[in-house]
Amino acid sequence: MSYRSIYRDDLFQGKTIIVTGGGSGIGRCTAHELAALGAHVAIVGRNAEKLDRVAAEIQEDGGKASPFVCDIREEDGVKQTVAAILESCGPVQGLLNNAGGQFPAPLSAINQKGWETVVRTNLTGGFLMSREVYTQCMSKRGGSIVNIVADMWGGMPGMGHSGAARAGMVNFTQTAAVEWAASGVRVNAVAPGWIASSGMDHYPPHMKVMIRSLRDGVPLKRLGTEAEVSSAVCFLLSEGAAFVSGATLRIDGAASQGGRVWPLPKARNNDAYQGFHRAVTPQVLVDLDKD
Repeated sequence: MSYRSIYRDDLFQGKTIIVTGGGSGIGRCTAHELAALGAHVAIVGRNAEKLDRVAAEIQEDGGKASPFVCDIREEDGVKQTVAAILESCGPVQGLLNNAGGQFPAPLSAINQKGWETVVRTNLTGGFLMSREVYTQCMSKRGGSIVNIVADMWGGMPGMGHSGAARAGMVNFTQTAAVEWAASGVRVNAVAPGWIASSGMDHYPPHMKVMIRSLRDGVPLKRLGTEAEVSSAVCFLLSEGAAFVSGATLRIDGAASQGGRVWPLPKARNNDAYQGFHRAVTPQVLVDLDKD
């Protein structure tokens, strides 16, 4: 089997695209789709074993991928990693800032270290990767940057550290889109809502019931797929989005559009798109339709 992308097979032929957090979840899926469309994908993350496994999957499917171990929160490491990618893979045409992470907690229970760790992961790391890719390559050749944020409109109760960081990344996206436009660099963001991804299995057991009920708050009455996020990223990285910059595209089934005060009847005619041939249902969602 191979990735069932909606785009033409050679869309990114001959291009090098960096994907941070490419060892799992949305990053892994997007790395697969980009490679299936001809890109040489540089997968960046902290876990060498995960990166090697995804790179091997892509190569087994006939694509090109190279793993690079890096903590995106460390400035010197980011500088060195971007330089190593350029030396090994050639000029970079695209960057997906996907790496992120958070933990559930009310604001009153988050200490300074926990707050700063999440902000460094979800905001500072994306800034460092973008700045280095821009200064070391894209400032001379142009390119496209896509930042993964989150559905944080109206706040993120229970994950305020992540919400603050993601909101900051949206503003960074808008600012960079203006400052770097003269170099031919487009900067956009994608804001996934509730996506059925492997990350759902990393939350504590007491959150299982809440996770399984998330679809009830989505007007489309289902969770999104990793492939539905990946296809939006691929569009923004592509030449088809040549006049799109500074935008944030919400991939959330309209969950962020005020549905809390509008009755949400059972939905129909909105089957999920699943192009990722290696997708696996998170354990927390197994048998959900039988509930």
